[in-house]
Amino acid sequence: MIDSIQKKLLKEIAGLDGLPVGAYNIRANGAAAGRNTTANIDIITKTDKPGIDIIIAPGTKNESVHIPVVVSQTGLKDLVYNDFYIGENADVTIIAGCGIHCAGDSETAHDGIHTFYVGKGARLRYVEKHYGEGAGRGKRVMNPTTIVHLQEGAVMEMETTQIAGIDDTLRKTGGDLAAGSTLTVHEKIMTTGDQKAVTDFEISLNGEGCSADVVSRSVARDHSRQEFISRIDGNTACAGHSECDAIIMDHACVIATPALTANHVDAALIHEAAIGKIAGEQIIKLMTLGLTEEEAEREIVNGFLK
Repeated sequence: MIDSIQKKLLKEIAGLDGLPVGAYNIRANGAAAGRNTTANIDIITKTDKPGIDIIIAPGTKNESVHIPVVVSQTGLKDLVYNDFYIGENADVTIIAGCGIHCAGDSETAHDGIHTFYVGKGARLRYVEKHYGEGAGRGKRVMNPTTIVHLQEGAVMEMETTQIAGIDDTLRKTGGDLAAGSTLTVHEKIMTTGDQKAVTDFEISLNGEGCSADVVSRSVARDHSRQEFISRIDGNTACAGHSECDAIIMDHACVIATPALTANHVDAALIHEAAIGKIAGEQIIKLMTLGLTEEEAEREIVNGFLK
């Protein structure tokens, strides 16, 4: 049974007011809490370690899979290994995410290791949101790892969001791209208080004509600390772009560490980084419209993270 706290977490991370349509697997406090499969999408429990295999048949179109995780048991340290097999020429959406509610003094954590095998010509949109809450003093910790293997002509769009309540996180994304494949990653992060967030991207562009576009937008407030690490290896005629765009406020710290390696004369690799405070004229302009300084800052931050 899903209790009221877990229902609220599901609403925050996956927009769910009830059970989703189509295939889904809901995990609550380290155990299965609901599952549905379809004719084209199968979900199988692993037998050798915690987690599931999601198998999407070739040619599947306009279907979705929801795989949210909620943790409301203080002190629980949950770990899952989820593998996704996307058949050739499929076109699907996978909505993941994890919500943690901590009401006590013990650290509560979830680590998810997700590996994607995206078949030739397939298209995948992957949406992942992380959220923490609760009045407990225990840390809310989340360490997502995403590993991507794109076959020829495959396309993957990845959207990740973490804007509230996670005290400590290491977000690792890595993978390799075959000929003509495309990976797009858009990340949004906000840290407050003493929170720490590390983003670590490592992509190998192996196939001719493949491309990767990695964009991180973040806001660091109070005494929080963020680090953005990106490594792109261009091993053939390919295109790679990474971008870190951060707003720093109060006494926060933001570090950007890009690394580009061109191993081929036709590897076109670009990195952009911008870290700075909110411009004073932006705040003044909004204040002339009747907003307080605090309201103006909030509007600017919200717009930046959209």
